[in-house]
Amino acid sequence: MLKIENLKVNYGGIEAVKGISFEVPEGDIVTLIGANGAGKSTTLRTIAGLIRPSGGGIDFQGQGITGLSPDKIVAKGITLVPEGRRVFANLTVIENLKMGAYLRRDSLKNDLDWVYDLFPRLKERSWQLAGTLSGGEQQMLAVARALMSRPKLMMMDEPSLGLAPLIVKGIFEIIREINRQGVTILLIEQNANVALHTANTGYVLETGSITMQGVGKELLNDEAVKKAYLG
Repeated sequence: MLKIENLKVNYGGIEAVKGISFEVPEGDIVTLIGANGAGKSTTLRTIAGLIRPSGGGIDFQGQGITGLSPDKIVAKGITLVPEGRRVFANLTVIENLKMGAYLRRDSLKNDLDWVYDLFPRLKERSWQLAGTLSGGEQQMLAVARALMSRPKLMMMDEPSLGLAPLIVKGIFEIIREINRQGVTILLIEQNANVALHTANTGYVLETGSITMQGVGKELLNDEAVKKAYLG
């Protein structure tokens, strides 16, 4: 579904992403793991059109999307759940959800019903200001908002950040359910243990380069991965 070839991204004179290549097959969950500063978020933001690459190519469903604007990327079927959730604090839950569907001109009812089935707590709080929600509820809202554009591929940037372990478990159960319902997922996550347990395929990113790749559960048993990321 998504093919990244020799992607390079520069910040000033610093090469943040150094010619990486990887694929996300349709229907899979793929994860990028690595330390802070490895280039994970930069990679997702570049795919989303928020950063212009300095080299390489991005193909989605056989079409080149390198350098397209973020709204055109969303229209193609790719959404990003950003790090830190980034909900619209002064808007209600329902208004946030409608913002996720801003490119659509059709009825939202079925999709609202769908996200409320996935996240019953959001239905209970639909008229509450997003800024008054707990961290876990805001993460649910960020995911639900991304789903409102009916994505084919959902990219998630650190969905467990700052959340209690029990909340993290619930969020990842929902990620797996969303995937079962047909949404392909590209995930970056500092919690390598939960990421590799969830993903079909994992890539290890170190200082802008992919150093390892493999089946998620196989990487869990790799000694180098254990030493670097699993304690």
